[in-house]
Amino acid sequence: MKINKSIRIIGSLLLIIVTALSLFGCGSASTGTSGSPNASAAADASAKSSASPSTTAYADKITVVWYPNESASDYDAARAKVEGYIAQATGKKVEEKLTTDYSIAIEALASGQAQIACAMGAQGYIQAQQENAAVKPLIVNSGASGTLDDAIYYSWLCVNKGQEQNYMKDGKYVLDNIQGKKMSFVSNSSTSGFKIPTTNIIAYFGKMDQWKTLNTDALVEGSSGKFFSEVLFGGSHQGSAVNLLSGKADVAAFCDTELVNYASAVSGDNTTAGSVWEVKKDATAPFDTLVGKQFVIIQATPVLNGPFAYNSNTLSPDDVKAIQALMTSDTVTNDTQIFIPKDSTYKGMYKKTDKEQFVVPEDSWYDPIRNLSK
Repeated sequence: MKINKSIRIIGSLLLIIVTALSLFGCGSASTGTSGSPNASAAADASAKSSASPSTTAYADKITVVWYPNESASDYDAARAKVEGYIAQATGKKVEEKLTTDYSIAIEALASGQAQIACAMGAQGYIQAQQENAAVKPLIVNSGASGTLDDAIYYSWLCVNKGQEQNYMKDGKYVLDNIQGKKMSFVSNSSTSGFKIPTTNIIAYFGKMDQWKTLNTDALVEGSSGKFFSEVLFGGSHQGSAVNLLSGKADVAAFCDTELVNYASAVSGDNTTAGSVWEVKKDATAPFDTLVGKQFVIIQATPVLNGPFAYNSNTLSPDDVKAIQALMTSDTVTNDTQIFIPKDSTYKGMYKKTDKEQFVVPEDSWYDPIRNLSK
């Protein structure tokens, strides 16, 4: 099966990255009601969206919660589009809950206050499921192949342009000199903005006698005598990047997919250490005061795409099936405001390079991320 194949491929890739880093060259809440996205969506979902009446165990309306990254105003239209499809599939009122902290979104899903959490990271999904086993994956965006085989994005460690030479040895980018620096993470519930980079740092420095007992607690304490001189949390990928570009941090962790609306590569790409990125001229807040600022990737690590997740205690099986049917349909796959063509100026969450679409993953697909904690 493709899912098993992708687990083996990406699990092996993560293992190689974590154990052989010396070889690399790299809330406040608001609510609103969403409407139907278009008439044709009804045709695609009509046969599968006639859910039986909800029992008292399931919510009569659907609350959708978003991470701080996608709660930004740049994503207003994209969120409304997704919420509209959910409303169309289920025939229910949909309300959105915006957040300023990852933990708020995770707790809302685990507690059942929200029925769906959209665009979670894998780590947040796993944490929500640890709190409540009723949390399950709903859909996930595929890779360019249209499958889970290449459904990845990239976790970055970055420094400001002009400082990159301090993080090189023998012509390769290495982590040696991040020790003692001011470090910015996203949130301790972030996969690409915390879990992956801290795992990589611990694996890299754990080979050295001085740091054989290095652990996550030592990384986040950030006081004199600890690993970093100071540790900041941006609260979002955008916030962590701003910490770097504004000079508050020397090194920062954030991911490629959350920065592409604000910055673009001037050399290299999103997968390679040494690539240089620059804040776009038309960048909106919080990057509007940082236009032209450049940063350099010193480490790029592939990460499994995070799911839309649901609480099976509060979202009915019929609603689940209806949402999955519509979100994996041609209507959504071909919606240029969901999967955005390269030349589009629309700001959303997913880029269309080839056959990208939503697919339904098995829970076990996220085992490689679970295994990082073992």
